[in-house]
Amino acid sequence: MEEEQKFSDICGGRLALQRRYYSPSCREFCLSCPRLSLRSLTAVTCTVWLAAYGLFTLCENSMILSAAIFITLLGLLGYLHFVKIDQETLLIIDSLGIQMTSSYASGKETTTFIEMGKVKDVVINEAIYMQKVIYYLCILLKDPMEPHEISQVVPVFQSSKPRLDCLIEVYRSCQEILAHEKGTSTSP
Repeated sequence: MEEEQKFSDICGGRLALQRRYYSPSCREFCLSCPRLSLRSLTAVTCTVWLAAYGLFTLCENSMILSAAIFITLLGLLGYLHFVKIDQETLLIIDSLGIQMTSSYASGKETTTFIEMGKVKDVVINEAIYMQKVIYYLCILLKDPMEPHEISQVVPVFQSSKPRLDCLIEVYRSCQEILAHEKGTSTSP
């Protein structure tokens, strides 16, 4: 079963949350950000090239124009490959673990997997960001030496930064799966 809802990020941008229910113990959440805007790409490119043309008219050195084109292309490729994330996915399976995947605009993907035995809890935390309070979903990891202590906090959906209403939807489903996992691990 798959559902899709529209939400917004902390800056008011559009986000789409797709929820996939594979079984009562396995769910996937995909947060999709809008694609790269052609308008903003054109504005940045024109600004850089006009500034380069202005310097060219003053200096009459054609290397300035060549450098501007080269820098613009390299900057765009670097932005698409290392910065612009189109989709973030959280897959939670109660007997196995939690997998977080980030898909970049260039097609590159990075994946992080956390074994369920290391997960203490999934919580919504708050932080101060740019003079406002924001909320973020995070995974609390158990300390290997002290199982009742927390060793690390792993934030989820770092790039898309969804608002609280979206985080609550994901949080509730994660808690259902964690409760299911605790129920199955304690029964004989």
